Amino acid sequence: MSLLAFIQANRSCRRLWRGMTFATIGLGVFVLAAPSLASNEPWQRLDATRQLLGDATPRTQGLELDLPHVSEDGSAVPLTVRFTGELGEGDYIKRIDLFANGNPYPEIAAFHLTPLSGKAEISTRVRLNETQQVIAVATSQQGEHFVTAREVRITVSGCLVRSGGTTPEALSNPRVNLPTGMSSGEPAEVRTLINHPMETGLREDANGERMPRHIIERFHVSLDGETAFEAELHQSVSANPYLRFYLTPQTSGKAEFSWQDNSGNTARHAAELDVS
Repeated sequence: MSLLAFIQANRSCRRLWRGMTFATIGLGVFVLAAPSLASNEPWQRLDATRQLLGDATPRTQGLELDLPHVSEDGSAVPLTVRFTGELGEGDYIKRIDLFANGNPYPEIAAFHLTPLSGKAEISTRVRLNETQQVIAVATSQQGEHFVTAREVRITVSGCLVRSGGTTPEALSNPRVNLPTGMSSGEPAEVRTLINHPMETGLREDANGERMPRHIIERFHVSLDGETAFEAELHQSVSANPYLRFYLTPQTSGKAEFSWQDNSGNTARHAAELDVS
């Protein structure tokens, strides 16, 4: 891409995102002025996180976000979220939500964990439009909430990412990396990667036309037919979604992985687990 084309694309991209942001602000101006936002905490200034937390008072210790302080490429910023706090007996982290408060659609992803997940730690790559706060909210089975936030400085807007193909073949190459041996009841790291453009619906093509939204919306993992891990993905997840998470099988069996996008296309992968 030439320097002139890059500058024009960046301006066009930022106009789209600013337009979406202004529209959101215009609709929510009375909410932004509400007295409940007296605190300067980032999760208290975002509608999506306030709706998720409701009247609960979240704990600010026990949840960690690993992100670079500065990213030269906002289209693929590595992110890891992990729970390091303590829970009551029998309780576990059942959900982790990620938000980017400077993106026009702040939701990044929602991860649903089960006792078969075993460890609440997830890595992925995300799109960030501008320098902003990334927010994580963890919710336990018994209703405890944990929050944290990190600022990331962005050099090049994440919406400049090039789009890949939009044919069903983009979902035909799922890759799953599993440990060669697993111990019963011990968390085992799983890595997945799949080809997909994750087109946001905010970019313009060469003719100035808005490109249609085309993203993977759902990722599901089961062990012998029982749900072990799920993810709801949004526009802020990078192209060719990468996920790292944990499974804790008790016995040998079959693990099944599936991805579904908003066009109804699906991809599947299955593997036999050797657990000792």
